[in-house]
Amino acid sequence: MKNTLISALTVLVATAVIAPTASAVEPANFDLHQQRLEALDRLTKTTVEHKIKVSYLNHESKANNPVENIQDARLNTLDERTKANDPIKNIQEARLSAMDERTKSVVRQ
Repeated sequence: MKNTLISALTVLVATAVIAPTASAVEPANFDLHQQRLEALDRLTKTTVEHKIKVSYLNHESKANNPVENIQDARLNTLDERTKANDPIKNIQEARLSAMDERTKSVVRQ
């Protein structure tokens, strides 16, 4: 009897100690539907803000740099960089000469 009373008292004290922590972890008025709506609302706002930023950047880039065909502009820029750094007129001839030099040096050794 004494052991049962002590056990019951221990459970009562433990419940009283844990109860405030348990109620703080999960709100009493938890609504799953409301949580889903809030999550969708945040995602939608993020998507709209992203679209607005992309639209702004697109408008700014067109206003500051009116490039009609971006692929041609990129190719021209790469072509100019390559010609400026390496003034090789015939790339195939340069490759063949380099291979010929390597082959000769391997054969000589």
